[in-house]
Amino acid sequence: MIPAKSILPFVLPALAAMIAPAAVGQSRSPVTIVDSLGREIVVPGRVERIISLEPEVTRIIVALGEGKRLVGIDFFLRHHDRLFPFVFPPSERLPVVSNQGQDLNYEEAIRLQPDIIFSSPSEFRMTEAIEKKMRLPVAALASMGKFRDLVTEIETLGRILGREDRAAELTTYFKEYMEAVRRAAAATGVDTGPTVYLSFWGSLLRTPVSYEPVEAAGGKNIASCLLPSYLGTAGATVSAEQVLLWDPEVILVQGNYPPAERQVTVESILRDPRLASVRAVRTGRVHYTFGFWYWWDPALVLVETAYLARLFNPGRFPDFDLVREGDEIFKEFYGTEGLFSALCRVLECHEWNPE
Repeated sequence: MIPAKSILPFVLPALAAMIAPAAVGQSRSPVTIVDSLGREIVVPGRVERIISLEPEVTRIIVALGEGKRLVGIDFFLRHHDRLFPFVFPPSERLPVVSNQGQDLNYEEAIRLQPDIIFSSPSEFRMTEAIEKKMRLPVAALASMGKFRDLVTEIETLGRILGREDRAAELTTYFKEYMEAVRRAAAATGVDTGPTVYLSFWGSLLRTPVSYEPVEAAGGKNIASCLLPSYLGTAGATVSAEQVLLWDPEVILVQGNYPPAERQVTVESILRDPRLASVRAVRTGRVHYTFGFWYWWDPALVLVETAYLARLFNPGRFPDFDLVREGDEIFKEFYGTEGLFSALCRVLECHEWNPE
């Protein structure tokens, strides 16, 4: 973990040892849950075969130690997620059960005989259609970018899989780490953090209207006054003129792509004549960050929040090491050394440590 004199002076001494292997257990009684659409779902007590169309759910299942129950993988995790193959190498042998639009391949799903399917709450009509056609429990679960709902999602999946103890360990670690970052950011003595504009999803002008890592790290998402463009999403499209009017102090560019695939780069923003008068451009405070895509990886969002707290307070935490901290957090969630280092080699994010 980060040394006490660095970004997280409030981390409890036992935090690093908090995540211990949980005893394997499987509930045998049916479990009733409420999914992210407010629907009551009765889940069979024995869930051995899972199809997940929601990448966030899939990541949590693996963090709970139950990746072996996955019988298929969605299109995004197979073709676009650079982290998941490191986190769960057996995923490379799983069949893809959705297309690029995340629609379920029913023929393949029937062949795989799942006990439950997890879908996205952003696609509520799809959830109902799958339930009618497959005639088995379909739960729409996702955090929708909210930390509180991510914790609830982990707890719910722990109940479904009979891994309540492991889920409790993960949620306790998540909440205490996030609280430590908030306290460290508040301890800087700055009354108001920087105003921040986020350029996400391969577009300068696409931005999340809600992005909790920024607020947790002491910043202010300048687009938080907007409504999302579509129900069930967190993004909006703005104009270059609006960015000029906002005049953000920091611009964050989604960097969760290999460099060759980035359609928007730090360099392109710094050279954009339309943005030359923006404070972030004039002061060189344009940086990459990870961002969400199909919501969170529960370990990566902790790494990002700590990174942003360091970024918003330049010179305050000289001992912060992004790669070292990331490896520690990922080991807590996934039990493997060097996972974040492997991701950094693909994204070249080892170069993101601010001076």
